Amino acid sequence: MTYKVLHIGAGGFGERWCDTFLPPNVADGTIEVVGLVDIDAQALETGRKHLGLTAERCFTAAAQAFQAVDADFCTIVIPPALHEGIVDLALARGMHILSEKPIADTMEASVRIAEKVMAADRKMGVTMSHRYDQDKSTLRALVGADAIGRVNTVSCRFAGDFRVYDSWGRFRHEMMHPMLIEGAVHHLDIMADLAGAPCTSIYARTWKPEWADYKGDTDAIVLMDFANGARGVYEGSSAQATGLNDWTFEYFRVEGETGTAILDHREIEVFHRYPMRLRQSSRQGKGQQVSLLPGQKWQNTLLIEEFCQWLDGGPPMATSVWDNLQSVALVFSAIESARLGQPVRVQEFLQSYRERASIERQ
Repeated sequence: MTYKVLHIGAGGFGERWCDTFLPPNVADGTIEVVGLVDIDAQALETGRKHLGLTAERCFTAAAQAFQAVDADFCTIVIPPALHEGIVDLALARGMHILSEKPIADTMEASVRIAEKVMAADRKMGVTMSHRYDQDKSTLRALVGADAIGRVNTVSCRFAGDFRVYDSWGRFRHEMMHPMLIEGAVHHLDIMADLAGAPCTSIYARTWKPEWADYKGDTDAIVLMDFANGARGVYEGSSAQATGLNDWTFEYFRVEGETGTAILDHREIEVFHRYPMRLRQSSRQGKGQQVSLLPGQKWQNTLLIEEFCQWLDGGPPMATSVWDNLQSVALVFSAIESARLGQPVRVQEFLQSYRERASIERQ
């Protein structure tokens, strides 16, 4: 079945959806884009050309688009603070929803959205695109296949040079926690996925160096405990001098009982322990190279397809809105930890917001 889509957001990363993620799914009949929304007329026109839409199917007001367009689901690619309003419009029209991360800009709003979607008996997925990039998917498959035994530690480093104003999207430079909300939302999600268990405790320190042109904190160090006993360490910065591990070129290391797997700049290598040797010394770049998984669709292109398969009656997406509350909880419990200067119990943190939402519904 070909699903009709109303796409919200053609500027910024929304343009990438219009020129890269949506078209392959249009070409193979997975979706048909029947409407496009952006408040910026120039961005709207650019998106229209990428998607080959007529002017009558393009709108600068979301409310008008939802009234005029008959679609099966909408895709949301606008700043997180605006997500809930679009979700409300979609649910009022009985549409399913596929949204960019995070679910919303606060923990309260994220839980509210999940509750609204469940109450409306609609389906909503969140595009945790980096988990579904080709290199991260290969690493996940490797670890999941027990190639290095039981996981002991997961490490991640993101180092980008976005210190100049508007180099990482203007709205991020105005946020209080751009690194955690807009960067670590991907990385902590991948770390929990690689660990193979929910995060139980998180301890974060955040700051902003004086050369970073942001209102909020650009740098973070995060320690994580997982329910299966694994531990995690995260370093993230959007104000580095060289961008050593920029977007899609992040560093991940998974230490297991019988080996180590390293992903760095989209290349994966594995080191195995040799039990008969008393001491072993290894060096990155000298391990066993692992070929990336084959496939024609990755990141959001793949997630659009998986969402449509879910609508077809297939299994729920691993990044459904309800499951994705775990990823959102990682981000906002890390923010709370940085504020308090102490660890936060993630599952208790998430449960407190669920209970609060339940009380508000009564």
